[in-house]
Amino acid sequence: MGTFEKGILGGFSGKVGTVIGGNWKGIDYMRSKSARRNFTPSQKQLEQQLKFGLMMHFLQPMSALLEISFQDFAIRKTGINAAFAYNFKEAITGTFPAYAIDYSKALVSRGNLSNALGPSVISGAGSILTWSWTDNISTTADPNDEVILVAYCPTRRQAIFTTNGGKRSDLTADLNALTFSGEAVETYIGFKTVDGRNAAISIFTGEVTVS
Repeated sequence: MGTFEKGILGGFSGKVGTVIGGNWKGIDYMRSKSARRNFTPSQKQLEQQLKFGLMMHFLQPMSALLEISFQDFAIRKTGINAAFAYNFKEAITGTFPAYAIDYSKALVSRGNLSNALGPSVISGAGSILTWSWTDNISTTADPNDEVILVAYCPTRRQAIFTTNGGKRSDLTADLNALTFSGEAVETYIGFKTVDGRNAAISIFTGEVTVS
């Protein structure tokens, strides 16, 4: 049974007839009660289902990161939902049923902070991934900005990342990728401010095989 919190004109919580009410992030909503039915999905529905699953496999392992790195775009939505909206539109390639993610177009952070200049990554001893970049400290690039590093392994559908890999002024940062030893990973770099309120649009630094 549903409960009206603010009278008949307010939002309500629970089920009233065939309508379900609730509140999410301060927003009252209503939706229809799901009906049991048997149906054959259309071609368009199948396409959307495949794309949805593909993108969620990519983003879900980074959900904790995306809550930080996409917060500027998480208006009345979660960070992972904001990241999903962008990447679903921009980073899926191919035709049904052979869809794939174009990792060079995917973003793992997004904002108006300056990113690295000329970044690159190598895999070294001990399965350590090392990024380096050129000094670009300016009014929109503070020396204390914190480095975001990401390595995503498509074969395992897992990711490792850090939101504090060092400072922009360090010009280099490491990520321990031992868990992906011998595997190919897709790599990204970004930055966020020390207070975490702003981030840079991430840069794809290529596919690397972890030594």
